[in-house]
Amino acid sequence: MTESADHPLVAAVKPLADAMGAELLALGQAEPDDVVLAWEGRDVVAVRLPRLSASLDHVLAAMEKRYGAPLAGLDRRTKQSVVRALEARGAFSVRHGVETVAGALGVSRFTVYNYLNREHAAQGE
Repeated sequence: MTESADHPLVAAVKPLADAMGAELLALGQAEPDDVVLAWEGRDVVAVRLPRLSASLDHVLAAMEKRYGAPLAGLDRRTKQSVVRALEARGAFSVRHGVETVAGALGVSRFTVYNYLNREHAAQGE
C-alpha cells in the first residue's frame, strides 16, 4: 500500500480497521472477498476483514484496554457490564463465543450464561 498510504481516506479508516483487526491493502493485493474503498469515484484501498473469531479477540483486547486491566481481574459487576457490551456487539453469535469470553473473564460458561439471562430478565425479555 505505497501510494495510497498517505491518502486521507486511508488515514480516516485506519483506526477503525485497526480496532476490528482488519488489514489495509494496496489495490493490487485485493482478493475477491476484500472490500475496496473508493474516494471521489477512484478506488483507493482494499480492506481485508478478519475472520469473526479474530474479531472477537480484538474486541476483547479493546475491552481490556478500556478497563486498563485484564478482564479476569475485574469485579463481578464490571464483568456483567462487559458481557452486556459484548452481546450488543454480537460476540455470542460467533462459534465458541461464550467459551472465548468466559476464558477471558476467568469465569465458567455457566456464569456467562447467567449474566446474559439476568440481563434478559431485567429487560423483560
